[in-house]
Amino acid sequence: MIREIVKHPAEILTQVCKEVTEINEEIITLLDDMYETMVEYDGMGIAAPQVNVPLRIAIVELGEERTLIEMINPTVIETSGSSVDIEGCLSFPGLYGEVERPSYVKIEAHDRYGQVYQLEAVDYDARCILHEIDHLNGILFDSKITLVYTEEELEEMFEEE
Repeated sequence: MIREIVKHPAEILTQVCKEVTEINEEIITLLDDMYETMVEYDGMGIAAPQVNVPLRIAIVELGEERTLIEMINPTVIETSGSSVDIEGCLSFPGLYGEVERPSYVKIEAHDRYGQVYQLEAVDYDARCILHEIDHLNGILFDSKITLVYTEEELEEMFEEE
């Protein structure tokens, strides 16, 4: 089921989300709904508070093959490096800006079956993972933007490439 995207300045977006204590049918349904919602709105990732659920759950699609990664109670184990790139967010329609983030991340999380896994990611994939984990901590990307772009400016940049 496609859910409504919560838009800034909704209070839920700035709250630290609660740990998931049990992975049950409700959580599985939430993961499925988050995926459908992300695809519908053409996102690369989405966090539970963006669909009005204050739980530590996020999903991202990684790599050119867009492999779906489900993160329940993710924790960042390690980061390194630094890169600046343009980000957008489903909760901030029309806002795009340059954000500096680590270029490497290692996380640990649970999957929908309750299994613990670790994952390493670099560059754009690391950026997507860290953006979604920020959501779970009530940190929004607009607070990290160093340079704002309009949709028109972005379109011009892509046309030039």
